[in-house]
Amino acid sequence: MRDEILKLLENYDKDRIKIGTIGSHSALNILKGAKEEGFETVCICRSDDRFVYEMFEVADHFIEVDDFKRLLNEKIQRKLVEMNTILIPHGSYNAYIGSLYNLKVPIFGNRVLMEWEIVREKQKEWLMNSGLKIPKTYSTPEEIDGLVIVKYPGARGGKGYFIATSKEDFYRKSEEFVKKGIISREDVKKAYIQQYILGVPLYFSFFYSPAYERVELIAIDRRYESNVDGIGRIPAQDQIKIGISPTYTVVGNIPLIVRESLLPRIMKDGQRVYEYSKKIAEPGMIGPFCLESVIDENGEIYYFEISARIVAGSTVGIPASPYSYILFGENMYMGKRIAREIRLGIERDMLEKMIF
Repeated sequence: MRDEILKLLENYDKDRIKIGTIGSHSALNILKGAKEEGFETVCICRSDDRFVYEMFEVADHFIEVDDFKRLLNEKIQRKLVEMNTILIPHGSYNAYIGSLYNLKVPIFGNRVLMEWEIVREKQKEWLMNSGLKIPKTYSTPEEIDGLVIVKYPGARGGKGYFIATSKEDFYRKSEEFVKKGIISREDVKKAYIQQYILGVPLYFSFFYSPAYERVELIAIDRRYESNVDGIGRIPAQDQIKIGISPTYTVVGNIPLIVRESLLPRIMKDGQRVYEYSKKIAEPGMIGPFCLESVIDENGEIYYFEISARIVAGSTVGIPASPYSYILFGENMYMGKRIAREIRLGIERDMLEKMIF
């Protein structure tokens, strides 16, 4: 498939390349960064959402769809190719489109690795084989022997995740969530059960640059999750009385820096993940990726997820995080970093090394 995509790219007018994405998730970040680097931008969005991208003046061209799956429509893909568009994938591609193999438009990044991202068992394999420490996982609810967190396949922003302490607790809470319409019975069958590590959840946004041949730390954030982050406002005795079952739907992100003594390990871990990605699918990681972790009271770092594309939390780095500013000496954030890399690819005649 890559040969087909690169053949399309050969016919692109390199002086008129546009950067496009779905109007959701981290589109403001991506489109603003593209405009700052001098590219025209394309926003594929639903009609009700168009005003957001018009108000922030980040989109030069709009393609309206009633459903994001329409991006797979042959006519829409042909239009994007005729416009010399390079698409930037984000979490909504996984959530609404599914497999990217049917998307015959040049993509910045490695679509094989994005397919790995949506299968948690493959994420686990990737992290383990990279030499990173991960929480224990459980094959069935019957194996639960302590505090666990229950998750589901795909990018769903923590919706429906819950804590359980035993198989009985698992079945009781999952049934409660099914009845409330938060999850489906199919979700319960596909539940991914993972040891819950007590600590601070941190998300490290990295960028692998083919132009500079290096892994860069661009920003760090943590998520603000409802209703688990709001439950602390309610006294414990009242929590028990009303029977709250916390879940982990992400509603926002908070920028963070870490103790400098942690940085060597974090940055080496990012490098290890990149190195193993080359064994999964050559040429390996391209552009943004995120390692999602928990750091416990002893400073141990446990990694529980990997995202092989830009994450929404990187938007906290606009116009720059301390890390990206130290690295570049100018305002730099993930959307702009992506566009800068594409610009370098054009100038150095190496754009094909960035497209998959």
